Amino acid sequence: MTTLTRPAPPDTAPGILRRTRELVTPALQAAVARLDGDTRIQARYHLGWTELDGSPGAGGEKGGGKAVRPALALLSASAAGAPATVGLPGAVAVELVHNFSLLHDDLMDGDTERRHRRTVWAHWGAPAAILSGDALLALAVEVLLDVPSPEAAEAARLITVTTRDLIRGQALDIAFEQRADVGVEECLVMAAGKTGALLAASAEIGAVLAGGGRELTAALRAFGAEVGAAFQLVDDLLGIWGDPSVTGKPVLSDLRSRKKSLPVTYALHHGGSTGRELAAWLASPGPDGEAELRRAAALVEQGGGRDWAAAEARRRMALAEKALAGVEVPANVRTELVALGRYLTEREF
Repeated sequence: MTTLTRPAPPDTAPGILRRTRELVTPALQAAVARLDGDTRIQARYHLGWTELDGSPGAGGEKGGGKAVRPALALLSASAAGAPATVGLPGAVAVELVHNFSLLHDDLMDGDTERRHRRTVWAHWGAPAAILSGDALLALAVEVLLDVPSPEAAEAARLITVTTRDLIRGQALDIAFEQRADVGVEECLVMAAGKTGALLAASAEIGAVLAGGGRELTAALRAFGAEVGAAFQLVDDLLGIWGDPSVTGKPVLSDLRSRKKSLPVTYALHHGGSTGRELAAWLASPGPDGEAELRRAAALVEQGGGRDWAAAEARRRMALAEKALAGVEVPANVRTELVALGRYLTEREF
């Protein structure tokens, strides 16, 4: 007997993401088709549409991304009372910027795999990854400036300012690797740039293209920023305690790389003697075996890092929902925005 899997209801997060991919993928493919031959090949591979030999990707033409940021952009347009398609150029733009950052991140971090596939730099070299990323970033602005409306320039400006903020966050993250005295507030500021800025812009850009008022766009931006903070907190928890079969990363991966993530930083500053032991471990040369890594994870937990990060993620998601409460948004759109935010921030760890 054959068992059929029922499609996710359209107002649940999986349903929203499926609907988004169906709408955005053709437009994203059309944008990528503008690139020169080599860059186009690398971008299509990175996006999961093809394999290294040019054959179709395992995920088909929809690729391997979740399409969270494009989903926020489409819902943002709907929040302003416009058809979701008004936000389509914004959805394409934020996905291009996101993938620009991934191409460069893989190179900076020395990661040779993403989603169990070779990264662009690992196969084609560092210059190719840099140029492909730069091309996607330029293409994002081009797509927005092609929109025949007065709002196009404002949306393009939003993307450029957001990219600057994203780069600021990434620069702070790199700088923190060389410092032993990074504070919790500094880490939150870094995450607000590296992760929160693009999620905030995604939640705003559709409404900008729809000509939404300042009060609405500010509320949507605040929603996205708080979801971004919660997302980063949960991502940091998964980086220590996540299931490798779900995260795609080795167990205790962030501790293996001695990353000063938010739970680690909290434990360092608020864990007392436990925090001092954790600091001594971070300062040690290694290498670390499984026992040492599990001891470090226990120190983060004993120092309060795990409980604080989980509680702070819940608090940030509550603030995100509160940001929406003060503005007029269609009820179904509000429901879907909240469902998407919770999907991102309530992952198990």
